[in-house]
Amino acid sequence: MSDQEWEKLAHASFKRDPIDRDRNTERGRWLFGPTMPERWLMNYQFQDLRLKFKVALSAFKHVGVFPEQAANWDYIFQKTQALPVAKPKILNVFAYTGLASVAAKAAGADVSHVDSVKQVISWARDNMEASQQDNIRWVVEDALTFVEREVRRGNQYHGIILDPPAYGRGPSGEKWVLEDHINLLMKHCARLLHPEHHYFIINLYSMGFSAIIVENLVKMAFGQVGNPEMGELFLSDRTQKRLPLGIFYRFSSV
Repeated sequence: MSDQEWEKLAHASFKRDPIDRDRNTERGRWLFGPTMPERWLMNYQFQDLRLKFKVALSAFKHVGVFPEQAANWDYIFQKTQALPVAKPKILNVFAYTGLASVAAKAAGADVSHVDSVKQVISWARDNMEASQQDNIRWVVEDALTFVEREVRRGNQYHGIILDPPAYGRGPSGEKWVLEDHINLLMKHCARLLHPEHHYFIINLYSMGFSAIIVENLVKMAFGQVGNPEMGELFLSDRTQKRLPLGIFYRFSSV
């Protein structure tokens, strides 16, 4: 499709700011079509799971939802309900706008939602309320710092969801680089995960990581796991061409 054809068909297009050493080059602006709102609500349903969430065209290009993650929302909802625990404890790290957190909460979990960006936490709270859920624990903190402290406290979780970026910053300027920190994070998560009743999900978007590399990371941190699944997350267009959007690895005791 040519640029001219795209401009005619697109409801909105994101234009990055010119590269400048003194500016964040991820910033930019949206060009709106004549009927395009700046924000709106969307719905998602799977079995008894019903999500309602805010979508908005942000200056950082993100819109508040990664639709390929729907496969993980379904998994979280099913596995949380299947755990033989009255109120499973679920930890969602790098939790973004919280749809995985809301899916776990809708399944009856006690959910801790960790992200370093305060505005994103507010967005996640809006999504929780729109989905008619409540009492998610919100934590604005660097992910690795929080996980290390939970290990020291001896806490455990029945489900852990990891969605780390390739690069990021914590609220106090802590630097996150996936290649530098993922091994340590996984080892901490292995100590936090309940040994008998559990599930674990990790998504990665870095071009340097394949599903096999993630499988090796899991084996090094957790050893042998039950019911492993790995592959690519993708979206299909109307002609069934697949757009790859990341890789996942997940396992569970149920």
